[in-house]
Amino acid sequence: MRVNVTVNGERREADDVWEGESLLYLLRERLGLPGSKNACEQGECGSCTVYLDGTPVCSCLVAAGQAEGREVVTVEGLAEGDRLDPVQQSFVDAGAVQCGFCTPGLVIAAHDLLARVPRPGDEEIREALAGNLCRCTGYEKILDAVRAVAR
Repeated sequence: MRVNVTVNGERREADDVWEGESLLYLLRERLGLPGSKNACEQGECGSCTVYLDGTPVCSCLVAAGQAEGREVVTVEGLAEGDRLDPVQQSFVDAGAVQCGFCTPGLVIAAHDLLARVPRPGDEEIREALAGNLCRCTGYEKILDAVRAVAR
């Protein structure tokens, strides 16, 4: 099947998409957007989180065909040209990026939280990031990054 989707503001098309193919596979392998990571393939780790019509979703759990005619924003799409989104920049500045595998999902989750709650408290930040697993850090630098943007 053919899938037409708007990704990061650009209309994209993919042919020969099979019925069981995930949105994550479509983004990474067919459209060349490697930012979202493939880790658990069960929606448990959050590494593949993207916006689908403005709502964060685990792209490993969304069939590519479900994105037909819809809008997807990946971690790459948050930046404006060479200028990182404030959340992305804060992760860099705070040293919240370790191996980088969980970072795309954490950035999308933090971005979504800050769009809804501009000045979240620690409880709200922890709750918003709870669906994202990081194996490299103790999460404190990640929390610092979100707190910095909230200020």
